Amino acid sequence: MISIAGTPEGARLATLLALTSAIAHAVFGALQKGRHDPWIARGSIDVWLAVLSAPIALFLVPLPTGNLWWILAGTMVIHLAYKLTMALAYEKAAYTVVYPVVRGSGPLVTVLAASLFFHEHFSAVQWIGVACLSGGILLLALRNLSEETIDPRRLKIALIWALMGGLTVAIYTTYDAWGIRQSTDPFTFLAWFFFLTALDMPIIALFKYRALPVRPALAPLALRGFFGAIIAWVSFGGVMMATRLDKVGEAAVLRETSTVFAALIGWFILGEKVGPRRLFLMALIATGAVIVELGG
Repeated sequence: MISIAGTPEGARLATLLALTSAIAHAVFGALQKGRHDPWIARGSIDVWLAVLSAPIALFLVPLPTGNLWWILAGTMVIHLAYKLTMALAYEKAAYTVVYPVVRGSGPLVTVLAASLFFHEHFSAVQWIGVACLSGGILLLALRNLSEETIDPRRLKIALIWALMGGLTVAIYTTYDAWGIRQSTDPFTFLAWFFFLTALDMPIIALFKYRALPVRPALAPLALRGFFGAIIAWVSFGGVMMATRLDKVGEAAVLRETSTVFAALIGWFILGEKVGPRRLFLMALIATGAVIVELGG
C-alpha cells in the first residue's frame, strides 16, 4: 500500500477510502447520538475499541519506536478534546443540527493547514468545490436550526461546542496525517492510535453512568459500542490511510460528504423530515466534493 502512495492508483484508492470513511462516520455519529446518553455511548464504543485494538497493537504490528510515542501522546490529547466537544454538543441539541455545523466548519481550516504543513495547493476550480461543499453543509445546518424548538440559550451553547468540534476535526485531520507519515508501518500507527485514544472516555462514561437516576441496560449499550468500534476503525482508519496515500486536503473534503449520508440516516432511520430544500443542499454538497476531486 505504501508503494502506491503519490501515484494515480494511490489517488484512486485514497478517494475510495475517504468516501467509505464518510459513510462510516455518519453512522458513527448517529450511534453516539442515538437513544443513549452521548457520554455513555462514546464510552461504550471506546471500551470495545481498546479491547479489539489491544491484541493488534501488542502482537500483530511492530511496536512504535522513537518519536512515534510522543506523536501518539499528541493524538490522545487532540482526540480527547474532539470527543469532549462532540459529547457536549450532542448533549445540547439534535444530531441533524450539531453534525452539519461540525463537518461544515472543518474543511476550510483543514485545506489551509494542508497548504501550510504539506505544501498542497488547490486550484481555483477546487476552491469553488470547497465553497460549494462547506457552504452547502452550513446552509443545511441553518435549515435544520430554523426548525429547532429547544431553548435558544441551550441552542447557542450547542452551536459553540459544535464549532469547537469543527476546529478539532481540522486539527486532528492535519495532525493524524502528519503522524501516520512519520511511521514506517502505517498500521502500527493506526493500531496504537485506536488503542491509546480509547482509554479516556470509558472512565468519564463510568462516572456519568453511575450518576444517572435511571441506568440503561448494559447489553444494548455494549452491542451499540461493539458496532461503533468496528465503524470507528473504518471511519478514522480509512481517512488516515487516505491522507497517507494522497493529498490531505482532498481526503478531508471528500470525507465531509458524510453530512449527506448523515441527512439520509436522519431521513430513513431516525424519521426526520428532509424536504426539497435539504435535498438541494445535499446535492450541492455532493457536487462540491466532485468538483474538488475532478478539479485537481
